[in-house]
Amino acid sequence: MIDWQTIIEKHGPVVWQTAYRLLGNRADAADCFQETFVSALEFSRRQRIRNFSALLIHLATVRAIDQLRKRFRRSDSNVASADWVAVPSKNPGPVQMAQQQELIARLRESLIQLPPAEAQVFCMRYLNDMSYRQIAKELGIKTNAAGVLLHRARAKLRKSFEVSTKEKNEVVL
Repeated sequence: MIDWQTIIEKHGPVVWQTAYRLLGNRADAADCFQETFVSALEFSRRQRIRNFSALLIHLATVRAIDQLRKRFRRSDSNVASADWVAVPSKNPGPVQMAQQQELIARLRESLIQLPPAEAQVFCMRYLNDMSYRQIAKELGIKTNAAGVLLHRARAKLRKSFEVSTKEKNEVVL
């Protein structure tokens, strides 16, 4: 019998961190947190779970990216949530805040375009500050495979940012 209370206490903080960093507000992160553990429960009824940490990070990332996709489908605007305004900055002037919100919105929009495995590895590396080895261990893949997925994700994100910057400049001209 699985002790879910212990699993939530042990892995809950990393699930919350993953969801909140991707979604940017508490309400969506709370929904994602709950969906992650419900999905893990359903998964555990079908098969044995060998690595709860990897499963929960994977589910949290997938659920958060799904919520981002829904958010962008519902709204064509790039308005960032109010919680992003609270992100600390050395010099939080209006221009810096606007640029930061635009960058966050562009990153979220670009992340939802990535294949799930690439988005997950990117989030684990840059949002959870995990090493290639840790990512590989959590996902049950080779370290080189984690590196390849991360390289592909960065290349696609870079291309996405170049294209959106070029389009933005053309609109201004």
